[in-house]
Amino acid sequence: MNDTLCNEALSGLTTGIELTYLVAAALFIVGLKQLGSPATARQGNIVAAVGMLLATVATMINLSVLNYEMILVAIIIGSIIGAITAQKVAMTEMPQMVGIFNGLGGAASALVAVGEFWRLLDTGSTIPIDATLVAILGVFIGGVTLTGSLLAFAKLQGLVSGSPVTFPLQQPFNIFLFLSFIAGSVYLFFNPVNPLLFLALTVVSLVFGVLFVLPIGGGDMPVVISLLNSFSGLAASAAGFILMNNMLIVAGALVGASGIILTQIMCKAMNRSLVSVLFGAFGSAGGTVVGGSGTATDKVVHSIDTEEGAMMLGYARSVVIVPGYGMAVAQAQHTVRELASQLEKMGVEVKYAIHPVAGRMPGHMNVLLAEANVPYNQLYDMDDINPQFEQTDVALIIGANDVVNPAARHDQSSPIYGMPILEVDKAHHTIVIKRGMSAGFAGVENELFYDDKTMMLFGSAQDVVSKLVAEVKQL
Repeated sequence: MNDTLCNEALSGLTTGIELTYLVAAALFIVGLKQLGSPATARQGNIVAAVGMLLATVATMINLSVLNYEMILVAIIIGSIIGAITAQKVAMTEMPQMVGIFNGLGGAASALVAVGEFWRLLDTGSTIPIDATLVAILGVFIGGVTLTGSLLAFAKLQGLVSGSPVTFPLQQPFNIFLFLSFIAGSVYLFFNPVNPLLFLALTVVSLVFGVLFVLPIGGGDMPVVISLLNSFSGLAASAAGFILMNNMLIVAGALVGASGIILTQIMCKAMNRSLVSVLFGAFGSAGGTVVGGSGTATDKVVHSIDTEEGAMMLGYARSVVIVPGYGMAVAQAQHTVRELASQLEKMGVEVKYAIHPVAGRMPGHMNVLLAEANVPYNQLYDMDDINPQFEQTDVALIIGANDVVNPAARHDQSSPIYGMPILEVDKAHHTIVIKRGMSAGFAGVENELFYDDKTMMLFGSAQDVVSKLVAEVKQL
């Protein structure tokens, strides 16, 4: 009788856990959907966090958990680190934080794979082929995600060069490394009781992650971050198969799928294939001007001061602000918001044009402007704002470069030819705030800077916009 009651209780507990997992998965899907719009992104983040809380609690209730004390200690330490990080990290450094999170996700999945493989070795029984396969996948995807994300973080943080780093026979060496991993994996299938080979495969995956990101430049970091995010999801899903945890499998699959979709969106916004991003050694840190027709010496640049710029903005009927990485570096988003508020007080209609790959990660500009409390209804994506530029009096570009270069429409010799751009050159007037005439990440000169309707305001975005605010107040 007692055994029957105990079995029924265990069955009810298992059912309750699986139902909780189902609710958590539904919340993940709803949260992802809401994250697709700046207006609902905060709410989506909260919904997904509630789903993760439910999944965590359900997993903790599972009777297979044997050491609650150590798990509680880990949760406390992780929560403290997460809270401090969230408070200390500036919004301009959010791409680096996302990169670190991707890497930690990959590391966790790799450690699960290593731990499970070692546990099976300790049992002394034959290791099933499916367990070996999942462990190898977990180690490979997790290892590549870990070291690749750490290198992406280092590039973004300026610890290593943001330019593509290549060496002779790099791609053949990468292919050799990958084939070596495949060969070692096949051998491990037939001889699973081989811990040294498994450790060697782990090391190869870590090295491959570095070589995977090394030849990719800073201009392609939005694609790299979203792709590594997808990898971290796949690694988590592999860990779910290892632990036989349905929630981890579903959550990892959702992250993996959403990450690869976002990667494709980023590639489309750059009019480049994923293969060219990963293997084309494109996207330097800027500075070298190549391509284009003519040279800077035979073109005229129209420069103005902040007083003239303030008059153009203050007496306009409509202004479209185009933020770019230069605004992020200068941390000028709050000052930009102040400028917009002053213009609105004078009756100027202000909108913001957001290019998908402006910045160092997908949605980078949206995050910065949200921090400055820019109203969501003033944010326009590329497809919505482009038809409106012909009716715009002034387009104000703050630190953006390649995403507003008209050469992308007509210069077939340009590396960015065919890339969808914000068509600011169709506005009545254009003001570009920039430190100098250096090229953007693509390394090509920007035709917009020499357009008769373009006025250059040279200087740091923070300083120039602050002066514009002061001048507009004087009007």
